[in-house]
Amino acid sequence: MSNNSVQTVSASGEKLKLGLALCAVIAGVVGFYLLADKATSLVRVGVLVAGLIVAVVLTMTAELGRNFVGFAKETVRETKKVVWPTRKEAIQITAVVFGFVLIMAIFLWGTDKLLEVLLYDLILGWKK
Repeated sequence: MSNNSVQTVSASGEKLKLGLALCAVIAGVVGFYLLADKATSLVRVGVLVAGLIVAVVLTMTAELGRNFVGFAKETVRETKKVVWPTRKEAIQITAVVFGFVLIMAIFLWGTDKLLEVLLYDLILGWKK
């Protein structure tokens, strides 16, 4: 039997930060539409962007935001390890895929026609 303590996924403070971030996004969007007749487009976009910036800052101070940034950094690090094919290799692989698709299409068309002839002409006797 294990004596490991169970940790909660997120504290109420973390939930509050994420809730405030959601409210900031909603406030930015609502402000953008409420100022449709009263302000210039620059002010409206400024209100929207300000709401989004506040939401991002609040999210980044929460554990969820820090975990997302860490995940994004790890993803970039992993993509740098990938060995990408050269242009010649990519063209060759694409040609093989197209060739296989063409051969498979012809095979399926031929099978369909063969079954059509067998079923309608020979078994059922329905001539077209």
